[in-house]
Amino acid sequence: MIRNVGQGLAGVLALHQTAHIRALSAPRARDNPHMPLIQPKSAMSSGTPALQPGSSYAQPFELLGACHERVQRSLDLLERLLAHLQEQQACDEAARSAARDVLRYFDLAAPLHHQDEELHVFPALEAGGDAAQKQACAELRAQHVQISAAWQALRRPLHELAALPDGPLDSHLLQDLTPAATLFVRLHDAHLRTEDGLVFPAAAALLAEPAQTEMGREMAARRGLAI
Repeated sequence: MIRNVGQGLAGVLALHQTAHIRALSAPRARDNPHMPLIQPKSAMSSGTPALQPGSSYAQPFELLGACHERVQRSLDLLERLLAHLQEQQACDEAARSAARDVLRYFDLAAPLHHQDEELHVFPALEAGGDAAQKQACAELRAQHVQISAAWQALRRPLHELAALPDGPLDSHLLQDLTPAATLFVRLHDAHLRTEDGLVFPAAAALLAEPAQTEMGREMAARRGLAI
């Protein structure tokens, strides 16, 4: 499934390098194909997410929501990259840059986000949630395993693409990249909706302020920060 590709990939990359994205209040990129898709490169250069207006490690659930915005923008960029390659049948600097950005985010920041959920959010509901919330957590844990496996399958063609010179693509690369990217995006769709709509609000309601403060400290520590 490829969303509207009305904006060229090179234009998207130029925009996202200079845009200041308000992750908590901006509409999702999938709803507006002309908005920048992911954080500026300075905010994506490591596994430590840049703090957005209104979010901080002192407000861990708002930060988790901001992380989901970055996940979505990275998924949107992946889809635009795939559409660009299918249209051009060639590699160029815009494609290499997009591949590097997707690799950077899902290699570094995304695993830390999964740890945040598995160490803090899910246990709160597994201990004190209702049956539906506990079932959701079990399903989300299983989905994390599926997402991790799907990412390993996707990394190889992305790394190959990031190292290619300008010129025509070998057909095998698109044959490998297309199903891997499509599966990776699809696995996130229901996953993000369940976390945003059910799990995050329920866990936030269960965890008292001192527990959320400690949660934020531990999230920061995993990223080499102190608060």
